[in-house]
Amino acid sequence: MRAEKNRASSSFFSHFWSSALRAKTLTTYSETSDRTNDGEGLVRRLGLFDLILIGIGASVGAGIFVVTGAVARDAGPGVTISFILAGASCVLSALCYAELASRFPAVVGGTYLYTYTAFNELTAFLVFAQLMLDSHIGTASIARSLASYVVNIIELIPFFKDNIPRWIGHGSEEIFGAISFNILAPILLALLTIILCRGVGESSLLNSVMTTLKVVILIFVIIVGAFEVDVSNWSPFAPNGFKSILTGATVVVFAYVGFDAVVISAEESKAPKRDLPLGIMGSLLVCIALYIGVCIVITGMVPYQFLGEDASLAEAFSSKGLKYVSVLISIGAVAGLTTTLLVGLYVMSRLYLGLGRDGLLPSIFAKVHQTRHTPVHSQVWVGIVDCILAGLFNVTVLSHVLSVGSLTGYSIVSACVVTLRLKDRTASQVSTRWMSEWGEGVVCLIIIACCGFAAGLFYRFSASYILLIVAVVIAIFAAAALHFRQVYTDPPSFSCPGVPIVPAVCILFNMFLFAQLHYEAWVRFVVLSIVTVVIYAFYGQYHANPVSSNETIVYHRASAEEAE
Repeated sequence: MRAEKNRASSSFFSHFWSSALRAKTLTTYSETSDRTNDGEGLVRRLGLFDLILIGIGASVGAGIFVVTGAVARDAGPGVTISFILAGASCVLSALCYAELASRFPAVVGGTYLYTYTAFNELTAFLVFAQLMLDSHIGTASIARSLASYVVNIIELIPFFKDNIPRWIGHGSEEIFGAISFNILAPILLALLTIILCRGVGESSLLNSVMTTLKVVILIFVIIVGAFEVDVSNWSPFAPNGFKSILTGATVVVFAYVGFDAVVISAEESKAPKRDLPLGIMGSLLVCIALYIGVCIVITGMVPYQFLGEDASLAEAFSSKGLKYVSVLISIGAVAGLTTTLLVGLYVMSRLYLGLGRDGLLPSIFAKVHQTRHTPVHSQVWVGIVDCILAGLFNVTVLSHVLSVGSLTGYSIVSACVVTLRLKDRTASQVSTRWMSEWGEGVVCLIIIACCGFAAGLFYRFSASYILLIVAVVIAIFAAAALHFRQVYTDPPSFSCPGVPIVPAVCILFNMFLFAQLHYEAWVRFVVLSIVTVVIYAFYGQYHANPVSSNETIVYHRASAEEAE
């Protein structure tokens, strides 16, 4: 009996590891991008302008009106440099995303798909879990913020002033420290879910209108504010030294999170090979310009020490007697939150669709409506989960455990760029060394990630700068090993410059930022990873199929593209 149990246990773990280490095969672009319609795929209706607006819509929310002033209180006018540094680091990550987006088949999946191909099945599932928890909590939190903004605008009407109960939009008093009822947030989520279920054309139109409105308001605010700037407010430029500017960069980098949403639209893009890289870079550059413009204006209008933490930009204009601009800012905040919420719901449904096709989730998530060409089941599921979270819980208290998924995703995408180029070479050559070239490359990437995390801890807890320098030097040696001991091939389409140095820098900085997160975020990362492995062990490994419909699906073209 004991021998049979041992054999069963051995068989279980053997199957687990063989399944966990499975990977997808990177098919060529033409194999999946030029097929005919058969009623099972998403429809290609998104052009380059739509993709850029999706990236902007996901990145620029109400935070642009708040986070600039909050960080400026410590960094001073140097907050502009903080946004430039953070933007530069995101540009490096965007270059990695652009290469993979142009190289992979035009299917849903994004970071999950890249990880599945470059590494293995279990790692991809782990990345998906981290991204999903970030997205669900983040979206529910944004829905509550949007409900609060909507109520604030309604209360501008004298009849409603102070007459709307808190449980309508602001959230009721907390019960048991977590439960807080909010009626309007689930209603807004339900409306956006219905729009997304109707079709990508309708949701893209709403996103385009709201994002354009938001950008126009921001440009108007920057222009009006420029005439109120007092250059004496920019001195001293860095009142608390360069460290405060660097610390500010670690905070504001999360303001750029969202440009990666563009890659999820691959299956619905008209010309994904050309438009995805342009959409990623274009949306990020627009966001950088907007943030820098707001920083310059707000720190020039009001001395940094007088900036508010909750509505800094609106307060700055009110102090100059420009209250009508404050009203525009509130409208822009509503538009920003709406687009962020809309894109967040859209991205999550497409990720669930990808995992449903691969068998890692039940097949119901893989179904696409035959006439609407949207993943209705996945979209409804996402809407229900977020409605429950937003309607019953004060999820904003969990904001300090967010960004784990984004930083994990950015790091893993950078690593995918390196390993896939290594895999191109080692696939046709047999290594005679004790460790394969691909394996050596992965070890170097892990060392760089660990050094980035260690350097972040040393910086966070004000340890000796010698320790910080040692961690950085070790990372430099690992990057040098990647550069001089490996040979890389250029991809057939868009190529990220400076491989492997650029991806190595991305990983180092992202892990440095990971170390700056609240310790509960680290606990969340470990606990969720354990739970994900358990789910994979008892479900995923038996149902997953790397050679899935995600690679054989037949894609639809919009009528305009067919005419071409």
